[in-house]
Amino acid sequence: MIRKTISVVVGCFAWVGLPAVLSANSAPVVSNVTAGQRTDGSKKVDIRYNLADADGDACAVTVQVSNDNGATWTVPASTFDGGSAVGAGVTPGTSKLIVWDCKVDLPGAFGSQYKVRVCADDRPVGGMVLIPAGEFLMGNSFTGEGYSDELPRHAVYVSAFYMDRYEVTNAQYAAALNWAKAQGNLITVTSGVVYKYNTGTSYPYCSTTSAPAGSPNYGEYSRITWNGTTFGVTSGKENHPMVVVSWYGAVAYANWRSAMQGKPLCYDLSTWNCYWNSGYRLPTEAEWEKAARGGAAGRRFPWSDSDYIQHARANYYSSTYTYDTSATRGFHPVWGVSPSPYTSPVGFFDGSLRYKADFNWPGTATSYQTTNGANGYGLYDMAGNVWEWCNDWYSSTYYSSSPYNNPRGPTSGSYRVLRGGGWFSSPSVCRVAYRFDYWPHSRYYSDGFRCAAGTP
Repeated sequence: MIRKTISVVVGCFAWVGLPAVLSANSAPVVSNVTAGQRTDGSKKVDIRYNLADADGDACAVTVQVSNDNGATWTVPASTFDGGSAVGAGVTPGTSKLIVWDCKVDLPGAFGSQYKVRVCADDRPVGGMVLIPAGEFLMGNSFTGEGYSDELPRHAVYVSAFYMDRYEVTNAQYAAALNWAKAQGNLITVTSGVVYKYNTGTSYPYCSTTSAPAGSPNYGEYSRITWNGTTFGVTSGKENHPMVVVSWYGAVAYANWRSAMQGKPLCYDLSTWNCYWNSGYRLPTEAEWEKAARGGAAGRRFPWSDSDYIQHARANYYSSTYTYDTSATRGFHPVWGVSPSPYTSPVGFFDGSLRYKADFNWPGTATSYQTTNGANGYGLYDMAGNVWEWCNDWYSSTYYSSSPYNNPRGPTSGSYRVLRGGGWFSSPSVCRVAYRFDYWPHSRYYSDGFRCAAGTP
């Protein structure tokens, strides 16, 4: 046993291979986990492990830390340097090395009951990602920027949950609409607007292209078509994120998706209350921010290697902020051209060279080099593209009274929370700490969502 600022008990390290969810592929296996604290005064911990996957899938690898001999795994550890051994896209192999700078995460800590475990998730692209349980610091950490509702910065513990890797697309939403219509008693379409069944115009879900133009329907910005019998998608926009969808429409989709897959329903659509079971739902605001931070502490944006934003990495409105180092200004150069809304396909910013021939973007460039916009959990578009509805009611002072364990927002309110910024948002608005609120019945051309799900 090595006793320094923090002690690690070699030989007692837990490992866990996390099974894929909503997939029939083989689960990855993490083995031979060892860890040792360096004796050179740096206090760094070298974590080594082997990763196997029968399908050869790349995995999202995370590290969890316990300070009570493995009874809980809530130590706020996020300063890991592993190159290709931690985060998204880790390929199977042996003797992988992650370096944990525990002096940064746990200044002054000392003990002999610390353990680490390495977790791997091989969910295929398009599925969900496991967000591990743990504590994180929620709110703005940068002095002199941000807004009062982002403070005080406070510690929050969030239980493990699943999060969509991508924002829900037009194609996914249209398929769910067609399923809902076939049930006979879930939706009504009036003047091109989809409403909750038999409730008049009280609970709008989304607008189609046949809805009236302008506020509040914004039919001219929808990508969902309706011919009187079937829902479809404007050609070429199938893999773009759903827009012009209300909070009610996002919640209804979560229930439809659960029903289509035989999962328990999370929402009572007569009260809009959430049951918090293993079905699909919207993430809480705390879950959204924990997921957006990708396991990294104190960052301005979702990615863990930089506190700057560029068009190569996200779809937003570039302007003269010190932390906006984009080579181009204004709307995105390949996606920010008429017609509006200027969304980009989900997961477009993956670090590859993209070609107009493949995407038919409205910009004039024939190719575009992206930077990898996935965060440490393998989530895409957590900054920009579309705003994402959260489950919570909004309160500007909620952080002052938020509980530590799994906060779920105020019990009532007038507005629901949105996070992440959209295609017309400034860099400041795309920060992971930024909070926004909107009426739950509103449908806007930059508002979308992604789903979360509880663990079984």
